[in-house]
Amino acid sequence: MLSPKKVKFRKQMKGRMRGSAIRGSSIEFGEFALKAIECGWMSAQQIESARIAINRRVKRGGKMWIRVFPYKSITKKPAETRMGKGKGSPEYWVAPIKPGRILYEISGVEPELAKEALRLASNKLPFATKIVTKDTSL
Repeated sequence: MLSPKKVKFRKQMKGRMRGSAIRGSSIEFGEFALKAIECGWMSAQQIESARIAINRRVKRGGKMWIRVFPYKSITKKPAETRMGKGKGSPEYWVAPIKPGRILYEISGVEPELAKEALRLASNKLPFATKIVTKDTSL
């Protein structure tokens, strides 16, 4: 699972996801990509399960790039704990996703195979996505 090696602060605030993605919103490496059209948190487990879905479909053909990294820690308090006594301990890591963000890129495979693999990956994610190509993303 992806997680940062070292962070300056263990616990972060929730933050807000306003506006659309400016950075990471264009295809840089591959020919086909999966682009977010809604905002949300993408956990390290979801990043990994979508990666596995893509790799199983293309069967070592072509190349894939993961364009997101989970850098934000999400904390949780234990079950049946009274209120107060500070913030809970970090449980898992997420990547905040804004609309327009490129999540995965693929190259070196046939268009129909790439679209099928990205469709399978989008089923693993908690927000709406669309499949874009190098020529349509501009």
